[in-house]
Amino acid sequence: MEDVNDNMTGSSQWTVTESTPLLGESTMTESHMGISQQTLVSRGNETSARKLPQYLAGLAATLGALAAGMVLGWTSPAGANGVNLSKEYNMTISKEDFSWIGSIFNLGAATICVPIGILTDIIGRKKSMLILVLPFTIGWCLIIWADSVAMFEAGRYILGVSGGAFCVTAPMYTAEIAESSIRGSLGSYFQLMLCVGILLTYVLGSVVSMFVLSLISAVVPLVFFVIFFFMPETPTYYLKKGDVGAARKSYRWLRGPDYNIEVELETQRETLAAAQRNQTSFLTSIRSRAAIKGLIIAFGLMFFQQLSGVNAIIFYSGSLFDAAGSSMDSNLSTIIVGVMQVIAVFISTLIVDKLGRRILLIGSVLAMCISALVIGVYFNLKRNDNPVAEDIGWLPLLGVCIFIIMFSLGFGPIPWMMIGEIFAPQVKGIAGSSACLFNWLMAFVVTRFYSPVEQALGTDWTFWIFSIVCAVGVVFVVIVVPETKGKSLEEIQVELGGRRPTVTGMVHTNKV
Repeated sequence: MEDVNDNMTGSSQWTVTESTPLLGESTMTESHMGISQQTLVSRGNETSARKLPQYLAGLAATLGALAAGMVLGWTSPAGANGVNLSKEYNMTISKEDFSWIGSIFNLGAATICVPIGILTDIIGRKKSMLILVLPFTIGWCLIIWADSVAMFEAGRYILGVSGGAFCVTAPMYTAEIAESSIRGSLGSYFQLMLCVGILLTYVLGSVVSMFVLSLISAVVPLVFFVIFFFMPETPTYYLKKGDVGAARKSYRWLRGPDYNIEVELETQRETLAAAQRNQTSFLTSIRSRAAIKGLIIAFGLMFFQQLSGVNAIIFYSGSLFDAAGSSMDSNLSTIIVGVMQVIAVFISTLIVDKLGRRILLIGSVLAMCISALVIGVYFNLKRNDNPVAEDIGWLPLLGVCIFIIMFSLGFGPIPWMMIGEIFAPQVKGIAGSSACLFNWLMAFVVTRFYSPVEQALGTDWTFWIFSIVCAVGVVFVVIVVPETKGKSLEEIQVELGGRRPTVTGMVHTNKV
């Protein structure tokens, strides 16, 4: 079956009734089994779908994530409080100014979360993503030729709009073009390419000027446009619009000319039609116990993800290592952090379906708690001129690397993944968009007030606050967050306190 499973704000199309027993029980009717049996029989006698076109389209889409990652990492090469940026552009940039330059990206991303979801349903996933190249270009032009702090801030805000929109559209696109056997792999490319974009900025920032770095960053969205222009729109979008011919053409491009697409096409049509027939109102669905608990879980995970301080570390890693006075060059230190992040995200994609969500979340946030605590201890020793600080100048780099690695293994990708798993289709679109909006607002709070808090309390207490937040996060995961590995949507809804739903029209276990 070709379902739609978006890790962030897309929506999977399930249809549920409240009176039918759970899947697998003996009372499942023959009509419910018909399409599933037909699929199994047909698939046994047909040529396998080609994977290469799906991977090409998925990688083309995630070039937008690469561009967004370069925006995220841009502030690190700017130096402590933007000193490199200030010298190169020959303008005065205060600590307060640089705090706004770094953080306003998140406000732009928060602004677009809900509108981009609506736009993708109106004009399509592909056109929406191609249009995003325009704000990308405008934002980088403002930064490249900036002659005031206001231009830097305006450019970063517009880049936030385009980067934040890609965080919604790219996972949605890859989820809708991939067959179920590779949907998980394609879905993981987004987070991986985002981290590669950050690493690429760290590397380039160590060898070129901020002006050249911005020029290179501005070229990446244009490369995306040229490549992605030749990719197909998703079949799901065409079917939602009733254009079966275009959906068939898209499926044929993605699966290959020798693959029998008719079963998959008909299955998707049946699922979308059934979902439309049995759709309940959002207000009714959102008041259910399962939806309320899902919102608590989603907002809680996003809160602890951002208040852990990860974006402050990514945005200001160069400043952090300069302040630590490490003997290692701060640019090299940030590159090491970026490499560790890429490796950790890649490992996470391999183990998340084996170890489970809860164990990775708990281990991740516990290690982050300890790392932030240790970094705070180092800066406390340094502030009090303790000679021990000179002997352990390597500690901030080690602490930050462990923090980033463990974040990337658990609390980085898993909250986004769980948003796609815990909500029923009637509420997933709005609930997922709301969680995305909340995430970017929290990211803004952390990046905007990191510098003022650090100046008022010191780096030691700033990281101790992050450590305390992570400690509370451990308790939250243990008490509130369920394990969703290997469970169907129906089983997750029952565990969250919802009614016992089943799928009409076909069997769909959506194992995760």
